[in-house]
Amino acid sequence: MRLFTAIFTFIVITFLFGSILSKIETIEQLENQLEQKQLQIDSLHHEIDTLTWENQIWDFNVKFSVSHLLSSIMQVESNNNDSAYHKGEDAVGCLQIRKCMVDDVNRILKRQKSYIRFTYDDRWLRNKSTQMFGIYCRHYGLNTAEEIARCWNGGPRGMNKPLTATYWRKVQKDLAS
Repeated sequence: MRLFTAIFTFIVITFLFGSILSKIETIEQLENQLEQKQLQIDSLHHEIDTLTWENQIWDFNVKFSVSHLLSSIMQVESNNNDSAYHKGEDAVGCLQIRKCMVDDVNRILKRQKSYIRFTYDDRWLRNKSTQMFGIYCRHYGLNTAEEIARCWNGGPRGMNKPLTATYWRKVQKDLAS
């Protein structure tokens, strides 16, 4: 009888232990699914932020559209050439993006807990370049066409740099044409 009780107890404990392990595995699967859903939500928030920025940035100044400003900056930077390359600065693509800009944008995305990252080769692609442009402008709170152009040219403190005023005049000239 003691042997039967010991075997029965062992079987019950084994069954309960197996059941607990099964529940732990189910919990881990659900946590992984939740994490994947959270990444999708983060991605959608990023897309919504992008659309919001593109639609709201010009509420105060309807004279220009964001695409018109971006086209003017591309014209000044590269003559709208996706294959443009400035060897001295290692500036690449239609927006003449340098490696430090890619690093800055990736740092911004990491801070925002986004899974999106850009590579140095993405500078050659117009759509990736414009995405980096948008992320950069939103992060640094650039609201006016002048702020956007001058800080794109001179970094986050571009408004304080006298040399970026010349760049802004070039962009203004293209906007007016």
